[in-house]
Amino acid sequence: MPEKFEETVKIINQEKLSDEIYSMWLETKQVAAHAKAGQFVSVYCNDGSRLLPRPISICEIDREKNAIRLVYRVAGKGTDEFSGMREGETLRILGPLGNGFPKQEKSAFLIGGGIGIPPMLELAKELDCEKQMILGYRNNQMFLCDEMKAYSEVYVATEDGSAGTKGNVLDAIRENGLKADVIYACGPTPMLRALKEYAKENGIECWISMEERMACGIGACLACVCKSKEKDHHTNVHNKRICKEGPVFLAEEVEF
Repeated sequence: MPEKFEETVKIINQEKLSDEIYSMWLETKQVAAHAKAGQFVSVYCNDGSRLLPRPISICEIDREKNAIRLVYRVAGKGTDEFSGMREGETLRILGPLGNGFPKQEKSAFLIGGGIGIPPMLELAKELDCEKQMILGYRNNQMFLCDEMKAYSEVYVATEDGSAGTKGNVLDAIRENGLKADVIYACGPTPMLRALKEYAKENGIECWISMEERMACGIGACLACVCKSKEKDHHTNVHNKRICKEGPVFLAEEVEF
């Protein structure tokens, strides 16, 4: 099993990237040394009234500086608390958690939708293969897009048509005539469901990172189970724990 560590970490810096999207670099002792693309950390609030941690995917890893970057959306009181914190303040985290993306040497699509975009940045840095990145946004507030261009060709889809292809990531793939042998994707369930079907129709290997509400983050509470093709040895039923067996799965292993 991957090693995980509970640490009190210091905020190196924080900035607002777009509406409700923030980027935070954290100085760690152990997490950065052991993390890989696709994993996440559980971040605990300093406000004691909020007991459950917030799961946030790892956007970047800087092993030389023992630091990780989290890019997150303010979606409730916990993440709102994080967004108000500044350089030098501390947080408690647990991680790295879950299983990351397997790194193939095949031509790859790296596909991110919404807040599923951040983990694609570290994956783009780690993959040593031909790669094309397809990013889906609501509008032209395209956080991380320019940073992605340092590691991959980038194609954009926006729901309102304000940038790139009007529509979704599959529309961008088809409009630009893109081809690949493996898909890595993270984003909302409708996007992942469509990509699973697209991969099946085209004989493409597809790895998906599932977003789900989590409680414990370590597989004990069963709050984040998803339906699976095979029986889970932990529960002996057709499900998998996203925080433990995932968040990355071979698409054909899970049901939506």
